[in-house]
Amino acid sequence: MTYFVLKFVHVLGAIVLIGTGAGIAFFMVMAHRTGNATKIAGVARTVVTADFLFTATAVVAQPISGLLLAREVGYPLTQGWIVLSTILYLVIGGFWLPVVFLQMRMRDLAETADAAGTPLPAAYYRLFWIWFAFGFAAFGAILAILWLMIAKPSLSLSG
Repeated sequence: MTYFVLKFVHVLGAIVLIGTGAGIAFFMVMAHRTGNATKIAGVARTVVTADFLFTATAVVAQPISGLLLAREVGYPLTQGWIVLSTILYLVIGGFWLPVVFLQMRMRDLAETADAAGTPLPAAYYRLFWIWFAFGFAAFGAILAILWLMIAKPSLSLSG
């Protein structure tokens, strides 16, 4: 019973991370494509909220459920696929944390432009492309983790 509950929580966390990430990316890109500061500001407000409610919760739940699941099943944490997944998870965090702050800054720039009735500043566009690149890298890494979790390949990370 414990195994199935832990596995359910871990898989649900992965679904939330992937689904929220894909949804946030989609809506931010679609709003960006309009060039409309009002729309971008509104979408960015929602995206920042979603990141804090869903992504942050799953970010905390994943390593906890993963650790408990590995212990329940008897997987040593030194197995190559677990070590590689952990490294990739930390890499994702290294991309995700700046993305959250980039989203908040893009939101603020769009709100300011909207309130002033001015076009989006050049800084917004620079931040968007950094946000896009970081998000793309993080999403690729999370897909790699998903593959590692499913395939559990035999990997030797030592010489």
